[in-house]
Amino acid sequence: MAIVEWKKEGSVAMLIMNNGENRFNPAFNSAMLNTFDEIEADHEVHSVIISSSDTKNWSLGIDLNWMMEHIQIRDEKGIKDFIYGANDVFKRILLFPMPVIAAINGHAFGDGSILACACDFRFMKSDRGFFCFPEVDIDIPFLPSMLAQISKAFPTYKMEEAIFTGKRMVAKELEESKVIVKACQDASELMTEALAFAASFQKKRGIFGELKKRMNHHIVELMKKADPPYIENLHFPT
Repeated sequence: MAIVEWKKEGSVAMLIMNNGENRFNPAFNSAMLNTFDEIEADHEVHSVIISSSDTKNWSLGIDLNWMMEHIQIRDEKGIKDFIYGANDVFKRILLFPMPVIAAINGHAFGDGSILACACDFRFMKSDRGFFCFPEVDIDIPFLPSMLAQISKAFPTYKMEEAIFTGKRMVAKELEESKVIVKACQDASELMTEALAFAASFQKKRGIFGELKKRMNHHIVELMKKADPPYIENLHFPT
């Protein structure tokens, strides 16, 4: 099974992450970017939904097994390239010329939660799944562009709570804070609601893309200018 695949439901592209916990590694980054290229090439598509084929997890963030293997062999270039690659995925969504909707049908942690924040809209099921930024508990600081992406989706008071406590948030809590459009009862309602919402968009790509470009310009600039010093200064003990 492909790491990422997609199919059409009318004018909606259903992008499905197929790799279980859907953790970020170079292969995942590449698959996501290639899939968005394929979707954009289909001019019958007017919106995108990102979901997971795993009933438990939407995306649990960085592939820690991959990361540890490359730390052990001191592959600093490979790790830095991977981080830039993850930013490329986020940037692709931030600038994608049509609405991208996260249908969060399982746990979202770390970079998985950032992925959801990069999307334009979010739906989440209520019966199972946490949304969490665990970085404060695992000693990993956010890149500047990551903080900007969170602030795009979260009101300030909720962002501070989420980042500084590392708490596991559920769908109803996120709905009350307007982080998600709707807390859905179960996976079936989640997909029904997300699909109906996505299908309501028939906007022209030119104007939609330009609006996203202008709205998210500051995040892209942070990726270009503020993130690299932190990434390039990453070093690992001998």
